[in-house]
Amino acid sequence: MKQYVIDEIRPEDYKEIKSYLDSNFGEPELGNLYWLQLSEEMLASVQTEHQSCQPFFVALELEPEKLTCELLVRTRQRVRCDCIDYATEVQRNWIVGSIDAFFEKLGIIT
Repeated sequence: MKQYVIDEIRPEDYKEIKSYLDSNFGEPELGNLYWLQLSEEMLASVQTEHQSCQPFFVALELEPEKLTCELLVRTRQRVRCDCIDYATEVQRNWIVGSIDAFFEKLGIIT
């Protein structure tokens, strides 16, 4: 699995990150998983074509010592479909930039 990982999170930073994620993405429905939704403008052509599979997300998993983001763009409508694939370069850059931006907003140095 391709991932973007920020590790060695300090306990006080974990609390701030969790609070931010809870406020902006809702409390996790399953364990410690959050869903970061991609905008329609950045979808790959097959994802745009699959209207019934939209919206598309990447999973963020927050643990006390690290934040892991799968670089797999998926739908929550199905487990398998042609539109589920690793992030394109544009999507990957947006995902990493979004995570880095909220760390910066919280004043957490990684």
